[in-house]
Amino acid sequence: MDTFSAIPVFVAVIESGSFSQAASRLGISKSAVSKRVRQLEDKLGVQLLHRTTRQLSLTEAGERYFEYALKSYIAAAEGVDSVTQLQGNPKGELKVNSPMSFGRLHIAPLVADFLAKYPDITLNMVMDDRVVDLVEGGFDLAIRAGSLQDSTLIARRLAPCRSVICAAPEYLEKYGTPLIPTDLSRHNCINYAYFSGGSEWTFHMDTGPLKVKVSGNYRVNNSEALQKAILSGLGIAKIPTFIVGQDIAEGKLIPLLADYQLPMQTFYAVFPERQHLPAKVRVFLDFILERLGGEQPYWDRGF
Repeated sequence: MDTFSAIPVFVAVIESGSFSQAASRLGISKSAVSKRVRQLEDKLGVQLLHRTTRQLSLTEAGERYFEYALKSYIAAAEGVDSVTQLQGNPKGELKVNSPMSFGRLHIAPLVADFLAKYPDITLNMVMDDRVVDLVEGGFDLAIRAGSLQDSTLIARRLAPCRSVICAAPEYLEKYGTPLIPTDLSRHNCINYAYFSGGSEWTFHMDTGPLKVKVSGNYRVNNSEALQKAILSGLGIAKIPTFIVGQDIAEGKLIPLLADYQLPMQTFYAVFPERQHLPAKVRVFLDFILERLGGEQPYWDRGF
């Protein structure tokens, strides 16, 4: 066995943390992965991994070998990308992770046009509100909102992620319109279950942040379900504009407390650090950035 051909398998095992996850990432059987690593150890004449029933860890020799194996693997991948760019024809599988609602509403509608423009790319998009490990999951790119925790990732700003407080006209006609933030305490406020602030909504004031405790009879862990609730007149919600921008533009929802600033987040595209960005990732980034609209995304233009 050629030791060079085993490098992608060995790298996948270390990055994934197990033979089974490496097998899933590579599209081969777990036994094939185990066999390739064992053959590599036999060829080198050293043990690269400590194996237990629960985990894998590198031996001292394994740590040294992995350092060089990873460099060679990245260099080979970048070589393929470089040749692909010369051909002007990005190709290969592109695995993308996106938040559920944002992916469904704003990324999925772009897929047909993107693949028509780049027919040699196979797009594998996974929509999930959990923060996934890009390396472990074999993702080329992920779309995330908010602050970035992993300093080993490279980020590119895509668009602002603004929120708005709004309600249906029917609700406001029946219960009145809040004029200042503290008025919200007397209204039925619907909460997003994963909101980090819990039942406190924060407003930025000249004198500092103002936190208002809100309550209501409905709490849900999906933004689109939250949208449906306020459209039906159930109550008031703080919700991203990428969900309700069209509803506000059409008058189905009324923005409230517009003179009081809400915290704003940002959508980022993040990807593992590499010296050269693969062509398939670069063209996908450029494509969605152009379509989303940058600092003034299309969903914010109607109000």
